Amino acid sequence: MVHFSSLAAGLAGLATIVSAHPGHDVKAEAAERRAALNNLHTRGLSAQCATQLKARGVEAASVARRDAMLQKVRKARGLTGPVLKARDTAPLNESHLSDLAVDLNTDPSELFASGGTCVLAEDVTQGPYYVSGELIRKDLTEDQEGVPLYLDIQLVDSTTCEPVPDVYLDFWHCNSTGVYSGVNANGNGNTADTSNIDSTFLRGLQKTDTEGVAEFLTTFPGHYTGRATHIHVLSHPANETTVNSNNTISGLYTSTSSHVGQIFFDQDLISTVEETGVYATNTQELTLNSEDSILLQELEDDIDPFVEYVLLGEDVSDGIFSWITVVIDSSKSSSVTPAAYYTADGGVENEDAGMGGGGGGPPGGAPPS
Repeated sequence: MVHFSSLAAGLAGLATIVSAHPGHDVKAEAAERRAALNNLHTRGLSAQCATQLKARGVEAASVARRDAMLQKVRKARGLTGPVLKARDTAPLNESHLSDLAVDLNTDPSELFASGGTCVLAEDVTQGPYYVSGELIRKDLTEDQEGVPLYLDIQLVDSTTCEPVPDVYLDFWHCNSTGVYSGVNANGNGNTADTSNIDSTFLRGLQKTDTEGVAEFLTTFPGHYTGRATHIHVLSHPANETTVNSNNTISGLYTSTSSHVGQIFFDQDLISTVEETGVYATNTQELTLNSEDSILLQELEDDIDPFVEYVLLGEDVSDGIFSWITVVIDSSKSSSVTPAAYYTADGGVENEDAGMGGGGGGPPGGAPPS
């Protein structure tokens, strides 16, 4: 198990039941997601974009970038020798762990080409515990214990099949024992610890580069009752976002998004991580991928929301290198209602948000920013 503070190494280029998160009903989120998916023509979209990306050389560039970063990360962590087992193409709700052994002589195209591509549904609830005002940063770990997770997310436009540059991607998930930072609520850790409203662990933003890539270092997410292991992502419209002097983006009380989605992990990988270190102390019930209604809806619509991944070493505690391509409609812009706001004076709960969004406004009539 690794205890993080900060890692200088480079990184590479993606609802719960009421008792777990009061005010956020997984059935309601599932219904909203179904309505959105019914309006989203996903069949063939991922394959179509994959073909065009390959023809335009974007895939080749992604293979080279991901391979270079994998080598860099392993070198920085002092890892040598053969690694890795990578996700295969088994049915999406089954195991994705293959027998492909990868070493430093493996052809990168064998590993990184034609990676998984998920399509984020339009105008879906942003899920529980979105907090606006978080910092722009790659390393989200702070003092959290857990398995290191390097994630390369490439955004591709659904209309042009071109990478989407200059988009700020908001990224958040629970820690190894199923607790989100920035929110005080029953079912989210120790309710007596009111200081959690001011915490920022495992949250942050990155701007996509010219290849549409955002890079994060975090820890592998834990689980909480009612949902399979997942990470939330929210992309902010490129032309509506500016950077503030305090390393946050504009729109603290007027957040907008072009897309909102969740990314998932292979069940075998989850099970392996859950047996290690602090993850094994989590007493909340584990929901399998095959039991998660949000995930199952995506699978029914030919959406592949699972990251591709390899282990950095022979043991999962050495870390995980993962990547995913996400197809979005970058022309969309919808308002977002956070569960809380992270201000210069700390966290402030949005009393009207219902922990997942919908209704409400800034606290105390605070001016938009």
